[in-house]
Amino acid sequence: MTAFPSSLRAYWRPMLPADLGAVSAIAAAVHPGFPERLVVFAERLALSPGGCLIAEADGRAAGYAIAHPWRHRAPPPLDSLLGALPTDADTFYIHDIALMPVLRGTGAGSAIAAILLDRARAVGLPRASLVAVNGSAPFWQRQGFLPVEDAALSAKLASYGTDAAYMARDTFPT
Repeated sequence: MTAFPSSLRAYWRPMLPADLGAVSAIAAAVHPGFPERLVVFAERLALSPGGCLIAEADGRAAGYAIAHPWRHRAPPPLDSLLGALPTDADTFYIHDIALMPVLRGTGAGSAIAAILLDRARAVGLPRASLVAVNGSAPFWQRQGFLPVEDAALSAKLASYGTDAAYMARDTFPT
C-alpha cells in the first residue's frame, strides 16, 4: 500500500479480481465517452497485475490505474483485448488512470504516476507512454511526459477523441 497526501484515509493498493466491478463503475463515471468492457479490465489485470492498482478512500474504491508492458508508438485501440504482452516490449504503457472527484486535488494522480514509473523501472523498461485524453496533457507534462509527434499515430488515436495526445518519457535518468 502506498499512501498519498490527503485529509482522507486514502492509499493505492494492488488491484484484485474482486475489484473489477468497481473499476468498471469508476470507468463509466469518469470516462463515459470511452467505454470499455469488463473483460478488457480483467485481461489487463491477468496480464499485468503489477500495473493494476486501486485507490481506496475511506475504505472504498475511488480510483484505479492500469498499465502494462507494450510497444512504443503503438497504443492499443480502446476496448480491445491484447491476447498477450509482447516479448519485445519497450515501454510501460499507462492504459488508464481514473479518479473519482473525491480524490482529485489530493495528490493521488501524482502518486500513481510515480508508482507506475517505479514499476516500469523495476521491469527494465526504458520509457513509459500513454494517450492523454479529456484535457489531461498538462497534468502529464508536469509528470515529465512530452507529446510524441508522429503522423502515423493519428489514425491510431482517432478512437481516443480529438484532443488525444500520445505522450512518453524516459523512466531512467539520463
